[in-house]
Amino acid sequence: MGGWLRNDRWFAAAAVACALTLGGLALGSCASNQPAGPAPTAEAPAGPEIPSTIRADEVVGRWGYGSFHRPEDLVRTEAAARAACGEPVVINRGPNGGVMMYLADNAQLQELELKGSQSGQNYIGPPGPAGGKDDRQIVSFDGRSMVLKWLDPEVAGRYGTSVYVRCAPEGVGHTAARRPPPKPKPKPVPAPAPQ
Repeated sequence: MGGWLRNDRWFAAAAVACALTLGGLALGSCASNQPAGPAPTAEAPAGPEIPSTIRADEVVGRWGYGSFHRPEDLVRTEAAARAACGEPVVINRGPNGGVMMYLADNAQLQELELKGSQSGQNYIGPPGPAGGKDDRQIVSFDGRSMVLKWLDPEVAGRYGTSVYVRCAPEGVGHTAARRPPPKPKPKPVPAPAPQ
């Protein structure tokens, strides 16, 4: 039992010594008006949010989807995305003004924001500053097609660059699938009269 008592006394003495040391430091720094240690670095304040030049309403709709890893595959992937309109990806408006889309490796639809940047680049991603790890850069957008690139290199390596091609409204055929009007049939040449 003497061992326990000695340990308790040692811990009590150490606690008192720590309290006195900390109190002395605090009192000493108050008396001299000098900081006790290096001043904490202040984080740079976040700048004001810059709105995207693309509105959420412009992204809402039915899209054919494809992806590629090599830039030379863009045209082929656009054609494949157009053909995928039979089973389109539907992007709906979110309850807070964003768009409902999936993030990488997440099977749950989430509301994502369209964000602008000082460089003029646009992004789609979860709430937070533009250019975050989970954001996708909008490489191109013309209302009919949209190309998105994942900013996380590991995710981009797995998923590639996404291509979305707007599908025709339901019940309307694709203009590319419409056949040109038939050519007029040539008039038959009359047979020569018998002699």
